[in-house]
Amino acid sequence: MEFKDYYDILGVKPEASETEIKSAYRKLAKKYHPDRNKEAGAEEKFKAINEANEVLRDAEKRRSYDELRAGGYRGGEQFRPPPGWGQGHGHDFGGDGGGDFSDFFESLFGRGAAPGHRGGPRARRGGDVHAHVQIDLQMAFDGGKTRVVLQDGSGGERVLEVKIPAGIQPGQVIRLAGQGHSGSGGAPNGDLLLEVGIRDDARFRLDGRNVLHVLPLAPWEAALGATLPVPTLAGTVDMRIPAGSQSGRKLRLKGRGLPGAHPGDQLVELSIRAPLADTDGQKKAYEALREQFADYDPRR
Repeated sequence: MEFKDYYDILGVKPEASETEIKSAYRKLAKKYHPDRNKEAGAEEKFKAINEANEVLRDAEKRRSYDELRAGGYRGGEQFRPPPGWGQGHGHDFGGDGGGDFSDFFESLFGRGAAPGHRGGPRARRGGDVHAHVQIDLQMAFDGGKTRVVLQDGSGGERVLEVKIPAGIQPGQVIRLAGQGHSGSGGAPNGDLLLEVGIRDDARFRLDGRNVLHVLPLAPWEAALGATLPVPTLAGTVDMRIPAGSQSGRKLRLKGRGLPGAHPGDQLVELSIRAPLADTDGQKKAYEALREQFADYDPRR
């Protein structure tokens, strides 16, 4: 059999931290998941990624694997476990992918026979389930609960109530332990991994933890200054608009963005809107304005 370089499979260095390994695994698992990637070889790549993650995410298994790898083995080379390897190195666990592991994996960590071998099937943890949930920006700010409908293997549905933490950002993953595929042989179920998306909002645009709101101004409000009500995710506040403001200027409301260890701000972008002149009086007012600002050229 061939030696498998689990670090190379996940695209990380041997000294990679747990966080780096977790990040690399999530990125690759998302890219090659069979439900998303229908290219030839994607499913095998997905299984290899899960197998590598099963070893490198566990401190004991990773330590044992590193001891073996330090002997000079490299990916793709012919491999046979060193004499006495099975003593003290056996483990009984399953993987996120829900499929069988390679002969290389089982020669290092397997305890008991794989399905179809003598001794019966070994215990295997259920595979994780990856899904998406869309929430409103207001819920991302406040936190709360939402319902997620999942299809089970028999064609039925499961409805789960999911707690959304305040300040969650798009792309973050919520893990629901034990809500994935069923384990076998008494092993635990997998987990449900929910990737959060945030719907577009008519009033705000999200930029990291900051939120942007465009505030329309009348020309006289911009020229003379004004105190105007401004919507925020925490409610309406009064904001002073400095005299002489121009379109595109951004004012900051500190700490009015998404909550967190370092809360975001709300940026208020000013946008001057000129009213239409529909009556004779309004037209005369514009004519008087033109006379007063005869030297002003907005294109200069």
